[in-house]
Amino acid sequence: MKAFTLPDHPGLARLQALARERILVLDGAMGTQIQALGLSEADYQGDAAEPGGQAQGPGCACPHHSDHPQQGNNDLLNLTQPQAIEEIHCRYALAGSDILETNTFSSTTIAQADYGLGDAVHDLNVQGARLARSAADRATAQDGRPRFVAGALGPTNRTASISPDVNDPGYRAVSFDDLRRAYGQQVRGLIAGGADLILIETIFDTLNAKAAIFACLEAFAEAGQKLPLMISGTITDASGRTLSGQTPTAFWHSVRHARPFTVGLNCALGAAAMRPHLAEIAGVAQTFTCAYPNAGLPNAFGEYDEGPDETAAQIAEFARAGLLNVVGGCCGTTPEHIRAIADAVAPFDPRKLPGHD
Repeated sequence: MKAFTLPDHPGLARLQALARERILVLDGAMGTQIQALGLSEADYQGDAAEPGGQAQGPGCACPHHSDHPQQGNNDLLNLTQPQAIEEIHCRYALAGSDILETNTFSSTTIAQADYGLGDAVHDLNVQGARLARSAADRATAQDGRPRFVAGALGPTNRTASISPDVNDPGYRAVSFDDLRRAYGQQVRGLIAGGADLILIETIFDTLNAKAAIFACLEAFAEAGQKLPLMISGTITDASGRTLSGQTPTAFWHSVRHARPFTVGLNCALGAAAMRPHLAEIAGVAQTFTCAYPNAGLPNAFGEYDEGPDETAAQIAEFARAGLLNVVGGCCGTTPEHIRAIADAVAPFDPRKLPGHD
């Protein structure tokens, strides 16, 4: 495909060099930090002052309107509470993150349909990338360390491989082309906002991920430049498979054609449960590996009890075993978790890429 013959984003060579020198650090959970703000519906809609009593700056209120309630639509906060989102990014950067994920996990027309905000998707992604970029630059100005912005693509709330209707196994709620178009719009917004990488994450259905990869390659061809791809699947239970039934090895072989900068796993499991699945993918992947587990498993109230030191100790064992090139945290992790993880992996060399044919 034409995208593979395009020039690489200038950040790729620097990322590759850094990843060979040391284990790079991704950020932690955005949702955990947003929940701690205790935002109201008015905050989400942009009808109130920002958290902490600061009035919004000009143009911060969302220009898009919907009759749907917006509380819980965290991506909308890129437009209605931009200072709060940028501050979360900045805290992660100063805690040790080399790569900041944009707050765009649900910024596709498919996911935003639940909130009636499909027309806001381009703005959500452009602004999401700009906020992460601004936070990265602020942190770099303080300590001189380079930071990179990863435009985050979530899996959407639909699956292309499995029927949602037990009485009609052939039915699909979404098609490959539906996903390709939705992801393409998202990626174009992230590129316009200044993303350095694209992160296709929390993949439970590899067919969804393939649509995202195809959309990325189309967008790169239009932009005249390839951005590095990070691809991260999720193992949903003790079976060691994705929701659509793939093992980590099968997952790698399904996405290796994209020539990703990293491949790995995130979410669903805590570090202890993720370890054997990460070891499997680290044994076959011909590229850098990335892992960002949850802070353990959620308790009966859906909260995460695993503290920074406990999570970091488990991830240090990943590094000691030579499984890691990039590491961070998913659900339940905080800047304190990321700081502890960064300190824990610092003494260890990054994983060496296997010499597979």
